Amino acid sequence: MVQIDVLLEGQRFKSRQGVVGYCSVLLFEGRERTLFDVGHVGRRVVLLEALEKRGLSPADIDTVVLSHAHWDHAQNLDLFDQSRILMHGDERRYAAAPHRNDWATPAWTGAMLSNEDPRIVEVDEGYEVEPGIRVLHTPGHSVGSIALAIDTEVGVSVVAGDVLHYATAALTGRNPIVFWNDEQASASIKRLVELGDVVYPGHDRPFRVTSAGEIEYLRPYELTILNVEQDDPGFAIERTGPADWIMPGIEDQGLPPLRTD
Repeated sequence: MVQIDVLLEGQRFKSRQGVVGYCSVLLFEGRERTLFDVGHVGRRVVLLEALEKRGLSPADIDTVVLSHAHWDHAQNLDLFDQSRILMHGDERRYAAAPHRNDWATPAWTGAMLSNEDPRIVEVDEGYEVEPGIRVLHTPGHSVGSIALAIDTEVGVSVVAGDVLHYATAALTGRNPIVFWNDEQASASIKRLVELGDVVYPGHDRPFRVTSAGEIEYLRPYELTILNVEQDDPGFAIERTGPADWIMPGIEDQGLPPLRTD
């Protein structure tokens, strides 16, 4: 049976000074070692420390599953130069020519996911990473977002990435940030909530939805903010709900043609 280990906790906190973007990074141990997402360079040191704490290094990871190509989930990909990289083909094609308003997929993303990179394997719905781990194509937040369905001792665990950023999205059915298609984003959330006994979101703690329709977190909240005091002038903590943001110009985008060479 596959074991799921949270290497880095996804964080939902934000700042008015910019996007923090701490995504969940998960380790699956079954027949092989598989990593789901790799985070951005601001978490590189803590990612390496989390692996080292388990007696591992990037060279010990057989497979990296990239939920999608956004910077906060993919920047540390270069660490895993001995791993195969699994991602959806549509995501890779889109990253080669992202929309001008897509701030989450900078133009350099396409170079990072080059067609000449032999590590990258394009996968789609139903692909079996290994027995007990299968790929779900769950578009909407991005065109090639993928999730994983994992058979565990407590049922089916769904590893959602940004298909489902926060636990609250399981109740609202809304993705707070949409770069591809809003209707598809909501349909993908519905699918994962119906399938998963446990859900691992992209920027929040693992949870389940109870029979009463409430969120039950499976891990305590843990976050320490350094170099600031609560009584510092100008420092404030605000509780806000996730805002709905749909990329301007979303209706006029498309994918580049498939390569034939």
